[in-house]
Formats: sequence, structure tokens, C-alpha cells
Amino acid sequence: MSTIPPRPAPGLRADYRRFLPLTLRWMDNDVFGHVNNAHYYSLFDTAVCEFLVGRGILTWRGSDHYMVVAESGCRYHSEVAFPDQITAGLRVMRLGTSSVRYDIGVFREEDPAASAEGFMVHVCVSAHTRRPAPMPAHWRDALETLLVEA
Repeated sequence: MSTIPPRPAPGLRADYRRFLPLTLRWMDNDVFGHVNNAHYYSLFDTAVCEFLVGRGILTWRGSDHYMVVAESGCRYHSEVAFPDQITAGLRVMRLGTSSVRYDIGVFREEDPAASAEGFMVHVCVSAHTRRPAPMPAHWRDALETLLVEA
């Protein structure tokens, strides 16, 4: 018989490199009165894409490369509900040749501990071959600003 490992403690704001205030809407709550679990993935995507757009990595036309999500996940620690004020913390945990793993923390009000923590792995893909490709140097430079040593 196997034992269940202890649940990790929530991450702290101090563990993240960049922060983005996000707005919850009434429609984000579910029948149980808190933000629906699926909505957290939208919050994660918004936090990552805001960074990528601001650095010229995520563009809509004419790029030789783009990023696709290869894996994602979430761990919930405590409830968040409209009209809570929330902030997403962002960091890069691993930066490879063609992939990057982001960690995203959702923080309620001024709480020091995350209410939820997720991760997303992006893979850089050639727009021509649609296969994994090395990231352009300026992408790596931007992503390194979020990198934490594991």
C-alpha cells in the first residue's frame, strides 16, 4: 500500500519575478460561490501572454516562430471569488533550447501565500515546419529576466 505524500505549502509572493493585477468578473464565480477551477487556466494564460506581448514575443502576423502549450496544471490552495482583487505572479522555472516552463501564482488581495499555483510549458515552433525549433535570442533574453534558480 502506498502513502500519499504531504501536500506542498502554497508558494509566496516573494518567490515570483513579475506581477500583473487581474480583474475578476461576476460570471467567473460558479454555483459554489467561488471562481470556477477552469477559469484559473484563463488567468494563467493572460499573465503569460501579457508578458510575451509586451516583449514582442507573441505577435499575430509575420513571425517565423510561435509558442504552443505542451503541458499545464494547477494546484488549488484557497478560494478566490468576485469581487476579490487578485494578482498573478509569474516566474520561469526552466528555460531550454526550445521550451520554457512558467509558474504562475494567483494571490488574493494582499495575501502573501498563493491561493492557486499553476504551470505552463510553452514550446517554440517554426511557423514553416510546425515542428519544435530553437527560440530566437531576443525571446531567451526576455524570458531570462523571469528565471529563478531551482
